[in-house]
Amino acid sequence: MRKIILAAAVATSALGLAACGETADAVSETGDAMAADAGSIAEDATAAAEGAVDATGEAVEGAADATGEAVEGAADATTEAAGDAAEGVSSAVEAAATEAEAMIEGE
Repeated sequence: MRKIILAAAVATSALGLAACGETADAVSETGDAMAADAGSIAEDATAAAEGAVDATGEAVEGAADATGEAVEGAADATTEAAGDAAEGVSSAVEAAATEAEAMIEGE
């Protein structure tokens, strides 16, 4: 009788250990899967961040180009306006000189 009870206890212990071993394997597999998922998420986040950095760099370059073009356009317009103003002043000076000569001759 003792042998039967002892055999039953040994069998119960063996089944419990086997179940624990399977549970440990399952936990280990779950941990590995979670680690793989975390790695994949980290890679995706890194790729998204790199894409955002690239897009920001391109936007800054575009803004710099647009600003440079605007400055060039403003400089051209300013130069043209200054030339026009100089021509106007020159014409006014010539007209004033002609009028002054006419006044002197008329005296």
